[in-house]
Amino acid sequence: MDALLDFSLNGLGLGALLLVLLAGIWAGAINTVVGSGTLVTFPVLVAMGVPPVSATVSNAMGLIAGNFTGAWGYRREIRQVRSILAKLIPASLVGGVIGATLLITLPEEVFGRAAPVLIIISLAFVILQPRLSRWVKARAARREQPMDAEEGEERDVSEERKSPSMPAVGLVLTLLVFLAGIYGGYFVAAQGILLMAILGIFLAANIQQANGVKNLLVAVVNLTAAISYVIVDFLIREPDDRVILWGVVLIIAVGSTVGGLIGAWVGRRLSPVVLRTVIVTLGLVALAVMLNNLFGWV
Repeated sequence: MDALLDFSLNGLGLGALLLVLLAGIWAGAINTVVGSGTLVTFPVLVAMGVPPVSATVSNAMGLIAGNFTGAWGYRREIRQVRSILAKLIPASLVGGVIGATLLITLPEEVFGRAAPVLIIISLAFVILQPRLSRWVKARAARREQPMDAEEGEERDVSEERKSPSMPAVGLVLTLLVFLAGIYGGYFVAAQGILLMAILGIFLAANIQQANGVKNLLVAVVNLTAAISYVIVDFLIREPDDRVILWGVVLIIAVGSTVGGLIGAWVGRRLSPVVLRTVIVTLGLVALAVMLNNLFGWV
């Protein structure tokens, strides 16, 4: 019993590790439903005495497992719109590579100051999503209006063959997902909220399908960023300067795996109104935390 109480990992005792595990479960669930799980686990790690850089990197790597279990929990919704993944996954992947490169080469303050603005824009998109989505669909319908009866008949046949659950991917959506990948590869936090805003408006799918796609794209971006962290830590940094705490990564990965499954179970049962309310609420919390970190109000 004494040996168990004396157990430590990366300088954290058993009590601290259990707290990190619980934070990982909660963060995994939040990430799957909305995003911003980093805002749960990161403060806990810092409060436990983990250096901020190590906390940022180790936390981001640990949450990847929850990203994939969350996507697995939404596999039915993802299958319903699988035709769009051939364009959106490469866009997220390339964006994630660029974002991770920026993380290595640019000071953190660059995106630290831009992140609150992006969150405000994202929340506005989420709130106005039903109206904006109707506007985008109306414009698309007007552009595709048949010029004569013969073309109209051909259009009807074409649209009958296209399942309404298989939305098309436009250039604007692909570009915005690419830019969101850059943001996620660099900043990590709250990219789920940003993606939900983009997908909710420019993807002709319901909010649960958009959430499933969001979970998969976030997993792709975070995995890309994690690979860059490992490369930098082992190929560029000296052994004494390495920042990845693999014990912390493991604990958060276990917690976020469980949390991702819980989040998928809960999120898939929420109505669009409730889900949108949760997104906005947690987005406001994320915004408050970022502004506090930026200006040091507390």
